[in-house]
Amino acid sequence: MTKTWFITGTSSGFGRGLTENLLARGDRVAATLRKVGALNDLKARYGEQLWVAALDVTDTQAVRRVVDCAFEELGRIDVVVNNAGYALFCAAEEASDEQVRQQIDTNILGSLAVIRAALPHLRAQGGGRIMQISSAGGQTTYPNFSFYHTTKWAVEGFCDTLAQEVAHFGIEVTLVEPGATKTGFKDGLVRAPLIAAYEHTPAGDVRRGLEDGTFPVKGDPDKIVQAIIDCVQHSPAPRRLALGRDSYTDMRASLVMRLAALDEQKLLTLSTDSDE
Repeated sequence: MTKTWFITGTSSGFGRGLTENLLARGDRVAATLRKVGALNDLKARYGEQLWVAALDVTDTQAVRRVVDCAFEELGRIDVVVNNAGYALFCAAEEASDEQVRQQIDTNILGSLAVIRAALPHLRAQGGGRIMQISSAGGQTTYPNFSFYHTTKWAVEGFCDTLAQEVAHFGIEVTLVEPGATKTGFKDGLVRAPLIAAYEHTPAGDVRRGLEDGTFPVKGDPDKIVQAIIDCVQHSPAPRRLALGRDSYTDMRASLVMRLAALDEQKLLTLSTDSDE
């Protein structure tokens, strides 16, 4: 059965890959991106099957207008894919205030705006699926990605809560957590002026690893796109969809370490309850 998808950030990466694959299989796609010309080739090939709108997700009013228009013109939208985002690659003190705000505005506030705009429509139609593109970096961390992790951990907390709030309405939520993927990952990073003091620290190690190839980027974007599409066929929806060997290995190690640390504190933790 064909579905209708609303996808942000469709000019490249997972957004473009999803759009191409979904159109090829006969689904309809409402694709948003900052420069609509990037999809001219697909629009010429698929015509009315592809609905395109310019959108900067940091403009909350524009998000509401575009989402409302998509539902009005296309009717039911089955899947909302929050994909627009990027990674700020620097140590915490290297970023400018403007870079920090832009990272938060795009990855957190932009994602929340799209979801909040879609919720009334999803409730009214009796359900649907929200696919939030997060990252393994929403459950684990790497030096030099502090602000990127800030956004992904925030979005994951939001989506975990949201899923509980909207399940009654037939709305399901899945967090997609790919590891490092061959989608121009390195070239797409936004950087800040370096501080020499970090050269021989874990942050410097990660920088060198990306430059010399020792930081592994193994994820296959085509396989990840297909896994996202396949996931939508399953209900109840998985809350998380971890994709990639590094995603599994690093997320699991982080979760095991956090659980062990919690268990070590068990007696102290329980002792701080009131005696009343």
